[in-house]
Amino acid sequence: MTTVLVLAFDTATPAVTAALHDGRRVLAESTTVDARRHGELLAPTIERVLAESGAALRDVTAIAVGSGPGPYTGLRVGLMTAQALSTTLGVPAYGVCTLDALAYGTGLSEPFLVATDARRKEVFWGHYADARTRLSGPAVDKPQDLPADLPLAGAGARMYAEIVGASRLLDVPELPSAGALAALAASRLDDADLREVVESGAHPVLGLPRPIYLRRPDAQVPAPPKKVSR
Repeated sequence: MTTVLVLAFDTATPAVTAALHDGRRVLAESTTVDARRHGELLAPTIERVLAESGAALRDVTAIAVGSGPGPYTGLRVGLMTAQALSTTLGVPAYGVCTLDALAYGTGLSEPFLVATDARRKEVFWGHYADARTRLSGPAVDKPQDLPADLPLAGAGARMYAEIVGASRLLDVPELPSAGALAALAASRLDDADLREVVESGAHPVLGLPRPIYLRRPDAQVPAPPKKVSR
């Protein structure tokens, strides 16, 4: 096997996506769009890409996981899996902003916005100079509050085409690809002092496998019942 084998996956959107990358190319990739079955689908998806590439889990040298932003329930499936595999295999796990992976997959060389569905009639979004360079974000806002006059990528933009303007929508993938996530992560694994920079939070792409939460989860702990006065 190659000396570099990156296992990447993302569950921060309705897409459950996984891929294997050998440092030069994507060896295998599998994606299923199902917003309600992240926990059920991720492990079989990982097994599928390993089988298709002829690799074993023990051959993996690094893990890259989409760290959001995204809905709490789906997002934690990927992050918990990454942390568990990292501990079991004894390999590093890195978090990559899901918007960065989606942007990288566009291959664009000009400024644009990426937007994914944040529910509550809002979108998670980021502003990019090109496919590799995020200028601002991630943030969460109403679609009508997005910066104007820039092209838009992502399912969040498509959902609100009537608000943001259909003419601004780009003909690029709307959901993140684990192949793009893996390629982006693999391109940065040779960075000098990688571990120290990642742990300090200063790396522009790779981070610790922790969730990016931009607001409180929908589910809340119920308040204590009120006392009934007689």
